[in-house]
Amino acid sequence: MSDDSQTTGARIARGALAGVIGGIVASFAMDGLQALLAKMSDDDSGSDEEPTTTKAADGVARVVTGDDIGEANKPLAGQAMHYGLGAALGLAYGVAAAFEPRVTTASGTLFGLTTATVLDEGAVPALGLADAPWKTPASGHLYSLASHLVFGGVTELVRAQVDRTLAPAD
Repeated sequence: MSDDSQTTGARIARGALAGVIGGIVASFAMDGLQALLAKMSDDDSGSDEEPTTTKAADGVARVVTGDDIGEANKPLAGQAMHYGLGAALGLAYGVAAAFEPRVTTASGTLFGLTTATVLDEGAVPALGLADAPWKTPASGHLYSLASHLVFGGVTELVRAQVDRTLAPAD
C-alpha cells in the first residue's frame, strides 16, 4: 500500500470518527435546545403529535419486521433514530471536512442550515412524516432552523477538537 493511500485512509478514519462524535454530541445539544424551547413556549398546539423521529423509526420497523413499534418502545426508538441520524450526518460531515475545509464555513452553521433545508423542509415532508413546508407555521420553520444551527455549530466545534486531538504530531 502506498503512503498516499495510507494517508487518505487515515484522513477518512479520523474525519469519520471526529464527525460521528461531533454529530452525537450535537444531537444531544439539539435535544437540550428543543427541551428549553418547549418549556418556554406557551403554544401547546401539536404537542400530542408523534415526533417525526418516532414516525421514522416506526416506518423502518414496518419495513424490517412488518410490525409497528410497541407504544412503550416508541420514545426510545425515536431517540435512537435521532442520534443515529445525527451520527450518520456527522460522519459524512467529518469526512467531507477532512478533504474540503470549506465545508466548515461559518463554524458549521452552514452545515446546520443545509440539514434543516434538506431534511426538515424536503425529505421529511416528502416521506409523509410532516406537513408540507407551506402548511407549516413560521414558528415551526424557526424552531427547525434554530435546532439545526445549533446542531451544525456544535458538530463543527466538537469535530474540530476531536480532529486536532487525533492529528499526528508534526
